[in-house]
Amino acid sequence: MGVADIIPGVSGGTVALLLGIYDRLIEQISTASSGISCLARGDIAGCKQRFRAVQWTFLASLLMGIAVALLLLASWLRTQIHERPVIVSSAFFGVITASAFVTRREVRKWSPTRYLIFGVFAAVTFTLLGIRSGSLENPGPLVAICAGAIAICAMILPGISGSFILLMLGLYDHLIAALEQRDVSVLGMYSIGALVGLVLFSRVLNRLLNRYRDLVVSMLLGLMVGSLRVLWPWPSDQGGLENTGLGTPQTEELVGALIAALVGAAAVVAIVAMVAHRENFDSDDALEMP
Repeated sequence: MGVADIIPGVSGGTVALLLGIYDRLIEQISTASSGISCLARGDIAGCKQRFRAVQWTFLASLLMGIAVALLLLASWLRTQIHERPVIVSSAFFGVITASAFVTRREVRKWSPTRYLIFGVFAAVTFTLLGIRSGSLENPGPLVAICAGAIAICAMILPGISGSFILLMLGLYDHLIAALEQRDVSVLGMYSIGALVGLVLFSRVLNRLLNRYRDLVVSMLLGLMVGSLRVLWPWPSDQGGLENTGLGTPQTEELVGALIAALVGAAAVVAIVAMVAHRENFDSDDALEMP
């Protein structure tokens, strides 16, 4: 999830949905955020009750993995994006395409309404992701906090990339530079915003998933498919993943791009197969227990 969140156009939420932990993740974040809300209101008993219900081992291991990826791989991945934009874009284009194909099974029953919602969200996402602003050199603390809140909401939604939201806001380079320089003050502002965004947004999303799961997954799938615009390997101008203008494929790069896309798709298939095998193995173990 950490690697996915670094790449503009790829969402950590997509990885969570693909691995079958998305509902669990949103539920745990929502429970923790409700505990924080109780604490803010002075309801200590309610805070303790909700915090006891949180699976802290699950969240801590997940957050640790994301943090390690962000700290160790952000600079390297940024270099790869700029030096090999076609290969990187193609690989993740394959990842998202295969993920969308697999995720369609998460909708228990497709209907004309859900197909319509899927199409509308895909089209709107595709259009909105064509918008990009210039970079901001020295944003203030309030701007960083607001950007963190918006970006974290995008990061937990499959298909919508928090990194690309930061690109649209002109703050992607600012955050990556802070990660590379270990600038605690700047990272703290983004973290505060991310915490606020999680507290407010995760509870709403958890309720929607519990009540209207098929409808919500249809929307999320539309977001995922619409986000493929960001990963088109041949933008109209130079700029790699930072440019969402659609250009024509370059003949000399087609073979390498196709191979990279197939490798990305194959990785998704392999991961899904491993998850399914693990779930079957755990189910068999549960049945064999006396």
